[in-house]
Amino acid sequence: MSVDHPATGHRPAKAYRPTKGYRAFRGANAVILSLVVAVTLYPFVNIIARSFSGERQIRAGEVTLWPKGFNLTTYRLVFQDSMFWRNYGNTVLYTVVSTVVAMVLTTCYAYVLSKRQLRGRTALIGIAVFTMFFTGGLIPNYVLVTSLGLKNSIWAIALPNAISVFNLLVMKAFFESLPTDLEEAAQIDGLSTYGILLRIVLPLSKAVVATMVLFYSVSFWNSWFSAFLYLDRADLMPVTVYLRNMIMGATGGANAGAATDQLSQVGANIQSVTIVLTALPILCVYPFVQRYFVKGVMLGAVKG
Repeated sequence: MSVDHPATGHRPAKAYRPTKGYRAFRGANAVILSLVVAVTLYPFVNIIARSFSGERQIRAGEVTLWPKGFNLTTYRLVFQDSMFWRNYGNTVLYTVVSTVVAMVLTTCYAYVLSKRQLRGRTALIGIAVFTMFFTGGLIPNYVLVTSLGLKNSIWAIALPNAISVFNLLVMKAFFESLPTDLEEAAQIDGLSTYGILLRIVLPLSKAVVATMVLFYSVSFWNSWFSAFLYLDRADLMPVTVYLRNMIMGATGGANAGAATDQLSQVGANIQSVTIVLTALPILCVYPFVQRYFVKGVMLGAVKG
């Protein structure tokens, strides 16, 4: 028989005990998710192990989760090259500037498209969506960039890829989900359109802004073809092109049969070293924006 609490006069609540079925579900769920995590992490761990392993062990397929024949030849060769650091700095500069340009243009365009009363809104959306399926082609783009005098400049990287239509539509859907009463109240208080965007809309859109910054920064960081196409000088190249040229040189020399021991080592694990050097900065930044990433994508997709 239950007894009332002496102070409140209420019966104490019964402690919740999960059923056997629920405990079994949690156990199975933990096992399945652990397996998924292990399968997901294995390629990354293997790549890191290969980047620190020796040539013989790599070619024999002996490297799994731990480096064998520990070797830093490729890392040392890359880090001792001053051009690597120059190109790495170019990558950071290109990524920052291109992301800022892309965010400004995408945010302004998405905010305009989110206004249902805008005249010509359907045509503007159609123009944006049309570019998702049809492009001008490689040669016309090259002629356009060259004729505008953008070749061998940072703007050849930033401007042609400044707006991603997918990101634009996600931001548009997010802006449409914001309550219009806030903007109407701001208009009554005398704020202009830019004032509403900067002081009302953007502070409420930190999640989607952080998500778009992550999308754009990863895209520009990993991009190499635009630089390979529009940049002629080695000191202007990003690090992705530098590492690509190094891969081609190492594998080409090894295939020609004229490789030294050092070149053979480089040819064996240069791809692994390349992946580690290009992915490491993004992996370091991602944990800080992960919560915004998940929230921004869900809000932009569900509430659109």
